[in-house]
Amino acid sequence: MIKLQNISTRAPQELQKSVIKKKTESLLSQLQELQALLFAEKKHSILIVLQGLDASGKDGAVQHVFSGVNPMGCKVKAFKVPTEEEFAHDFLWRIHQHAPEKGMIQIFNRSHYEDVLVPRVHAHVDNEEIKRRFQHINAWEKLLQDSGTHLLKFYLHISKEEQTIRINERLSIPEKRWKYKESDIEESKLWDKYQIAFEDIFKSCDKAAPWTVVPSDQNWYKDYIIASAIVEKLISLKMKYPELTK
Repeated sequence: MIKLQNISTRAPQELQKSVIKKKTESLLSQLQELQALLFAEKKHSILIVLQGLDASGKDGAVQHVFSGVNPMGCKVKAFKVPTEEEFAHDFLWRIHQHAPEKGMIQIFNRSHYEDVLVPRVHAHVDNEEIKRRFQHINAWEKLLQDSGTHLLKFYLHISKEEQTIRINERLSIPEKRWKYKESDIEESKLWDKYQIAFEDIFKSCDKAAPWTVVPSDQNWYKDYIIASAIVEKLISLKMKYPELTK
């Protein structure tokens, strides 16, 4: 069972930043080649789920890890507060529309897990409903898996101290002010509740794909862990370019 308080938010001390950054550059080059192969073969698809507290580095992970891939074969969807139309449907309706087609990498910046996270922390739904949603999520992810979609689920793990620094940067650095929301401060006060809710998600929704907890106080290490997992998964698919047809 994953206990976040027992997992460091920083890279192991013995690792050198310069060495890891070079390894990441190599991984991103591999990712570029493997993504082209995935797109050409069109037998598999990849769904990458990025979850984490405010300021945990989800946007940065999308920007840096996928900086070299072909936009034709990669899509990003950021899930925000549901619209009126989305509220009128089941909670997975807006999610399933963005499931990746064969040959594609789809990135969820936040995801269907928001619907078992925020409503729970703010007590908008009861525990029985949360449990039902866990069951629906497991069934939906199994459907994707059976259809050739490979899930990679990452939780970006930052410390309270690092979150405070990053939220303050959004107030003080002009280029980052557009990211600031008043709710960031209020949500940060619910730290402990979010930790408990995430740990329950890890325990209840790991059947189709396990969660990777990514120490994210240092972006260079966060990017390395995410890139490593994606490249490893793509290599395991043993993909080949299609033969020339007559």
